Amino acid sequence: MEFRGASVYDEEKFYENYMKRRNRPESPNNIIEKPILLEMIGDVAGKRILDLGCGDAEIGVELLQQGGDSYLGVDGSKNMARVAALSLERTTTGQVLHSSMEAWQPQPGQYDLVISRFALHYLADLNGVFTKVHDSLVPGGKFIFSVQHPVLTSSAKSVEGSGRRSDWIVDDYFNQGERAEPWIGKKVIKYHRTIEEYFKLLLQAGFAVDDLREGTPRADSFSSKEEYERRMRIPLVLLISSTKRGE
Repeated sequence: MEFRGASVYDEEKFYENYMKRRNRPESPNNIIEKPILLEMIGDVAGKRILDLGCGDAEIGVELLQQGGDSYLGVDGSKNMARVAALSLERTTTGQVLHSSMEAWQPQPGQYDLVISRFALHYLADLNGVFTKVHDSLVPGGKFIFSVQHPVLTSSAKSVEGSGRRSDWIVDDYFNQGERAEPWIGKKVIKYHRTIEEYFKLLLQAGFAVDDLREGTPRADSFSSKEEYERRMRIPLVLLISSTKRGE
């Protein structure tokens, strides 16, 4: 069976195993992606924030603590929407919407900042979501997101085996489209796009691209030299910061 969108996170065993992996101290989400994302976001004081594919919404709690005006997390998984709602109970202006990104319908000029973390590579129609994000932002508003790096989404051959990987296969890089990836005991559908394609789709939607990062590991974030050196071998994440051009 193949899982599309956020549906795999509603498989209980998968969800439990995913959360264990996600919350381990040296999860790449925590020590590689998140510090760069926060650096790109910068000052959030007074900003209305939207998070597409919000997961547990812990970053929403953090951004509100840093002075964000409001936060809405959107997630298509019932499990993720439930845990996000629990996280946001600690806040006064944090909310969660159980909805797929495709079904989400914003109001024009509703947000100052839109973020998305490791979620957009699940979408077949990225152009449609980019257009909605553009419409939802005020002129000059920021759209900052991370996705699994295209060298990883290009081919699932590297993850077909088991155990700790030390070598990766990059193949079919310029053949963009659907990939079935074995992940935590399930087959999950992701969509491979080149870095060039992400850049082009942002421009077409009306954004100016401000910054692009590939998640260069920082040695002081790792407790193990071996793990740091392993993570230096291949990029895991692509992060892009963009701005809605003035109207």
